Amino acid sequence: MGREKKPTQLSLPLSPPLRVIEGGGQRKRERLVSRDAVVRALVETGADMLLRRISVERAEEIQESIDRILGLFDRVDETPALMPVLGRQLADLEALMTETRAARSARRGG
Repeated sequence: MGREKKPTQLSLPLSPPLRVIEGGGQRKRERLVSRDAVVRALVETGADMLLRRISVERAEEIQESIDRILGLFDRVDETPALMPVLGRQLADLEALMTETRAARSARRGG
């Protein structure tokens, strides 16, 4: 019989050490005006769905909107005349995210 391997613990020497920054509990909502902001909204949605803060159906609705918007960002690069369409889609997504956050907050009782 072979020897069992003992699990090893990894340590991460951090320099300088991490520290907590007090934020006051107020989160500033990021305007959805860039690809990065839209992708962050998608990540937020995925986390909310996994934590069961929002329904799978709501997460899918947001994901479909984000997929359309990311496609539009690419098309606007080639056809700037589509910018008003992108602007409307971003405004619609922002409204959907605001509604989702409000419903999520009400569901938590906060």
